[in-house]
Amino acid sequence: MKLAQRVVLSYYYNKLKIIALVSPRAAALQAFKLFCTPYSRRKAQKAPPIFEKATTVVFDFAGFKIKGFQWKTEDLSKHKVLIVHGFDSQSYKFDRYVSLLINEGFEVLAFDAPAHGLSSGKTITVDVYRDLIMEIHHRFGKLSGIMAHSLGALAASLAADKMKGELCNKLILISPSTETTHAINVFFNYLPLPQKVRDGFEKIILEKGGHPSNWYSVARAVQNFTTPTLWIHDSGDTVTPFSDMSFLIDKNLPHLQFLVTEGLGHSPYKDEEVARIIIRSFTELAEPAVKSSISTSNISL
Repeated sequence: MKLAQRVVLSYYYNKLKIIALVSPRAAALQAFKLFCTPYSRRKAQKAPPIFEKATTVVFDFAGFKIKGFQWKTEDLSKHKVLIVHGFDSQSYKFDRYVSLLINEGFEVLAFDAPAHGLSSGKTITVDVYRDLIMEIHHRFGKLSGIMAHSLGALAASLAADKMKGELCNKLILISPSTETTHAINVFFNYLPLPQKVRDGFEKIILEKGGHPSNWYSVARAVQNFTTPTLWIHDSGDTVTPFSDMSFLIDKNLPHLQFLVTEGLGHSPYKDEEVARIIIRSFTELAEPAVKSSISTSNISL
């Protein structure tokens, strides 16, 4: 959990504790809203240069105004890659990948999730994010690939689970929020509220999504689909712990490959070599329609 989020939780703790004395249910509802709220204030940011070249896409979805970007290609094969950002992030942070993918001949799509970036809203749930990814698939057709980070990777894996092989041809999960139960445990460690509030919180998740919190698991979802998947995770990730997913490596699932990094934290996609591996993974999938100009002779998974 990032420092900014810890500060926010500390601020709301006393308020929730008082509400819990009167109504554990009301406190649970407030806690759930807080859990689903990005903790950094959204500030107007100047668009990276590559975003000035995009076609802006705006549509209504689930009560939100979704804003995204499309970089079209003249390539008749129209291989499409969707970039899915994480919690408290936005599409602008992936400008490097947009440029790299365009240079390799891909059509690129990137959308700000509800309550993030340029899209409307104040809260987000992973169910809504999952359904948004499926809506993008519906609007733009089957995707050649998806690269998704953190919460976005959890949402993408749930979409792949629901759609099986129809969502995309290649899935790249970067530091996914592997276990929602872990995130909830951390959340309540900073909000040591009565057990009745925690029980009510779990009940709200079940009511809203139809599944208990442990169902919202990347480790569970990836065992239910066969889409070729590259899972990138740093052994020292303190936000989404490596220990939540390490057992999957020994399962040797045929569709699942792992790239374990060291010292790159929760955002290994920022590393140059990791970027080369991600782009190579997509270009190899698209060959021979898209031929990579990146030399990969010195890169090994």
